[in-house]
Amino acid sequence: MPRHPDRALPLTGASNFRDLGGYLGADGRSVRWRKLFRSDHLGALTADDARTLGGLGVGRAFDFRGTTERAAVPYDLNGVSQYSLPIEPTVVQRMKELVEAGQVVSPQQTVELMQQTYRAFVHDNAARFATLFEHLLESDAPLVFHCTAGKDRTGFAAALILMALGVPRDVVMQDYLLTNEHYRMPELDESRAPREVLYVLWRVQEDFLDAALDAVEQDYGGMPAYLARELHVGDAERRRLAALYLD
Repeated sequence: MPRHPDRALPLTGASNFRDLGGYLGADGRSVRWRKLFRSDHLGALTADDARTLGGLGVGRAFDFRGTTERAAVPYDLNGVSQYSLPIEPTVVQRMKELVEAGQVVSPQQTVELMQQTYRAFVHDNAARFATLFEHLLESDAPLVFHCTAGKDRTGFAAALILMALGVPRDVVMQDYLLTNEHYRMPELDESRAPREVLYVLWRVQEDFLDAALDAVEQDYGGMPAYLARELHVGDAERRRLAALYLD
């Protein structure tokens, strides 16, 4: 997959702000540049960053952070309408419960917890992603969707959008893994968990996204059926998405 120099935007207050443009989708048409952006949270953007977003024409921001996350790091960007689509970060709570129960959480257990989280995106959080698609279908005005790190909730949302546009699964996976190149991890607090465990939490692995996509295949028979049944994105809606977001 060729790397485009404009895919990752060098913002000061966000390290994982990326354009989904350029990937080949349905009928050999490419995803339009400067329409669909994914990011880590926007609460640390500088004035220059905000001007960059304004120059891109970004007027909509979809926030997958949970209620507490959103309240802790709010943001207000001039000219950008915010939409809260909360998906609570259950893996962190589950790990806290295990630690409080006296268990030593291993990296492999953490991987398994992350896989469970991704399967929950498919089965328990479809309504949030369906709402995102409602807005995608309304207009092709540039938008950004994000969570805290822009890697898990955001990563699955990006996969759904790209696959709805006909981008192959292997290319979607490559886009997903770009987080490991761009996201600036916070300082690791080893008093809370071993470094190896924290490293699993703050990066992405193929195993994570595969858990979700395999669940889609096994439980729905494939992405088109999942999109239609759970996200209300059937053939007509996919044609409209292609008209809006493919060149």
